[in-house]
Amino acid sequence: MASEWRERIEAFCCSPSGFLCGSNSDSFLSELLRELRDDRLSYGLKVLLLVPLCEHPFLLCSSESAGEETALDLMSVFLQCPPRSQQFRCHLLVALTSVLICSSCAGSRSRASLDFLDLLLQVAQDTSDHHGDSSPLCLRNTAAECLREMEASCPGLLSQRLELLGGLRQQETSRLHQAYAGLQVLVLRNAVLHLTKESGAGAAQLKALLGGPSCADQDVFQMDANDPAVQASLVLGPMGRVPTLPTGPDCKELRSVLSSLLEESYLLSPLCQAALLHRLIEVVAMAPGIPPAIFRAQLLRLLGTNQVALLHVTLLMKCAFTDSLFSAEDEAFLLKRLLVLSQHPVLSASERLFYMDCILHFPENRPISCGDSDEALPVLLTPQLASILLPTVLNDSATLLARLHLQALVFLEDGEEEGGGGLAYIYDLLGALLHMVDRGGSRDLVVTFFRAAFLFLLYFHHVERYSARLSQQLCQLYLQHPLLAPHILNLADRTQDHLPESDWAVGLLQGLQRAITGAPGGQLTLPDLSCHLKVLSRAAEEGNISPCSTLRFLSAVFTSSLLCSGGNWCLGNGVLGVCRRVLLHPSLDSLFGPLADVLLHLACNYGDSDIQDHARLYFSLLTTLSREKLSAVLQGAAEGQVKKRALSCVMAESEGLTNALSVHQTDRAVLRLMEAGPGPLQEADADEDVGDGAVQRYRSQFSQTGFASLVPLRYRLTLMEPHQPLFEQLFSIRLHFRLTDHHYHPLPDASVPLLHRQRPPPELTLTLQPRRPHPTTIRVGAIFTAKDGLTWHSDMPDLHVAFQQTFLPLPVPSTWSRASRVAVFEALWEEAESEAGVWAVSLFCCQLGEAHLKALLQTHFLPFLLSDSSLEDGFRVLWFLPPRSHVLLKISREDDATLFKMATDDRQLLPHINDYLLEVTSTAAIRQLGSEPEHRS
Repeated sequence: MASEWRERIEAFCCSPSGFLCGSNSDSFLSELLRELRDDRLSYGLKVLLLVPLCEHPFLLCSSESAGEETALDLMSVFLQCPPRSQQFRCHLLVALTSVLICSSCAGSRSRASLDFLDLLLQVAQDTSDHHGDSSPLCLRNTAAECLREMEASCPGLLSQRLELLGGLRQQETSRLHQAYAGLQVLVLRNAVLHLTKESGAGAAQLKALLGGPSCADQDVFQMDANDPAVQASLVLGPMGRVPTLPTGPDCKELRSVLSSLLEESYLLSPLCQAALLHRLIEVVAMAPGIPPAIFRAQLLRLLGTNQVALLHVTLLMKCAFTDSLFSAEDEAFLLKRLLVLSQHPVLSASERLFYMDCILHFPENRPISCGDSDEALPVLLTPQLASILLPTVLNDSATLLARLHLQALVFLEDGEEEGGGGLAYIYDLLGALLHMVDRGGSRDLVVTFFRAAFLFLLYFHHVERYSARLSQQLCQLYLQHPLLAPHILNLADRTQDHLPESDWAVGLLQGLQRAITGAPGGQLTLPDLSCHLKVLSRAAEEGNISPCSTLRFLSAVFTSSLLCSGGNWCLGNGVLGVCRRVLLHPSLDSLFGPLADVLLHLACNYGDSDIQDHARLYFSLLTTLSREKLSAVLQGAAEGQVKKRALSCVMAESEGLTNALSVHQTDRAVLRLMEAGPGPLQEADADEDVGDGAVQRYRSQFSQTGFASLVPLRYRLTLMEPHQPLFEQLFSIRLHFRLTDHHYHPLPDASVPLLHRQRPPPELTLTLQPRRPHPTTIRVGAIFTAKDGLTWHSDMPDLHVAFQQTFLPLPVPSTWSRASRVAVFEALWEEAESEAGVWAVSLFCCQLGEAHLKALLQTHFLPFLLSDSSLEDGFRVLWFLPPRSHVLLKISREDDATLFKMATDDRQLLPHINDYLLEVTSTAAIRQLGSEPEHRS
């Protein structure tokens, strides 16, 4: 019974919606409740049965009536549960709270929710010690947390119990004092907020809430839990938004409660203190009769705190009360403290970043701007004070950018943008970062540099001598590292978006075009050319940049080299992308000849038929349509469709034409690659006994020339289920592979001419070239033509290359005899035992019967098996893992255990070897071999 319920609950928690689709939720809930009432079940199992109600009450109690019935059943179980089962009773209270809140019973003040509220208050007041231990304390703490959750989800639910909660807090001497204090202040805040929204409410109603004689007779508040004022902080944002309660000067009861909470606040943990003070700030802000000076006694402690939460709540207090509580000296002290903490070496980077953000949003006594998210420097922050936060290259990425942002604001306000030393310092820092990137910096450093460059341009783009010099340096950096093209183009795009009045981005693109087209082409590589095409395509988008030099560059590169005959689809698509941009350029009339030459050469000579077809189409459009019609046709793809039909009747077909020119994205995967099983392994068909020279020949070949480091993997290309009618026939399929790590060399694209649902799926072989024989994941994408004639792109499920897929047999001639292969194995094993610094030796042990061991060897190890069981110490297995790694196994049985002694010359492979052996010797794997396994340790 217990194991069955554990499996059902595990299945439910993994996929609750899918589980309930196959099993009715009402029947599942009924079974849970019935088992909870069964006295024969252990309380440990009953705690497990409560997990679905605690984690997914929305699914099990989707209606208010279901929640009401479930809550009544759970309360009945709670009342019948003996006091000694405190852990189960705690879980019952949590489950009840989840059910009542999620089924809206608590929000509608149903009878069950009010009864449960009384039960929680009764448990919270029960201070009797049943067993002389802390078990009742745990139950009372759970009850207090459930009360807090009920009040937070249904504001005003405990508004008539403020006097009772205050009494509980004052009488409590245990750690529960903290929970009761937080609960009382939350209820007080919600009650005062409700009174501010009631017309005619004032001091009398507030006095009644705090313990007046008419308190018990008043109705429970009904507050909207979705009201932003209820859920959000009242003291954030511009002043004047806080609702107020007209209480007059007579607020003795409220002052007494607040003073009592403040006097005891130092007893709480820092986080609870911060939460308590935050709620009290809101209460004082809503009650004008209480002066902010009530917090004055706490300021000395708060201003000197080293707790982040307490310093933050101090800033909230300053934001709410400004100079009515904080003097000018307090403000100056707080700002200097933030500056010191922002660069304190003992603090973590996240804390220092928080303090710098506090400086940018510092609540001043006399604020100039009242915007919610405006970043502005405090008036008291001078360049001399801010100098301790100057960024350096030794800072981490986030700290450097935050300090750079702060200093840019300081220098901008101080008027140093025209030539002060501060701006020169920032530019020198940028130059240092650029130099580090040029010398081969990490990806994090590259991202940091470009973000820093964007911040610099955002504030100082108008300083011509610096912005022009930065543009020149970026062009030089690009020529040295063309792979930085995405970063540079992103910098240009973001600068153009945020600074539309600046022409810096256009100048950078023009400089990049000039650098690319003017560079010598003798050492141009294929990856560099792909990056150049992206940059030139982006430059051709700008009407102020002439594409003449771009077309000369394309003509020179593609007409005088073998690139066209190579038929690289991605490269050809990049060239067509540049041509498409040129077709839309305002000066197209003057570019007609050079562009036509490039397109005609591609249409006649390129090695890919898809690129030829598109080039031929572009050439036809260029030579037959006017510039206005051509622009309308090509821009229609970006705009979705052509809205106007004013040019001519030819434009009626423009929508279909623009679709034909575009690559469309499928909404879900269309294709997948499925393993086709291992290829045929070549076994020894002759018995050439190399004798004593086998080891020497192997060592010589391995040390001098090495071995072929290619791993062939066979796959079948199939359509995804369920089939989509549009994609039942696919043509000219091009598969592109992207690696997710550096364990393997990049894979070339693969082509499949045709895929039809009624025909056998085509097979293809992927040849991996490992750098390190580790498991990996390969991203796959496909571009193909469907039967509607359009070109589509689809992401495919990832390919997961397992560790065992990299195994190859011993790389020796197939004619070698078994004895020669065993001799190589023994020599390597001897080397492993004598050279412990190079080799790693380990042991794997499990319990396998003799029959199961033979089945395991036959199924998984046969291609790599070098010996049979005639050897006294068992079997010999050798895996060669390209490019240069060996794994040796000696498998033997001793008593009732099976031993796998392993040795490898790459110790990083040991975890993968262990995982693989655990997999193939698992109970499930052995069961698949044909019979039940013995017990395995």
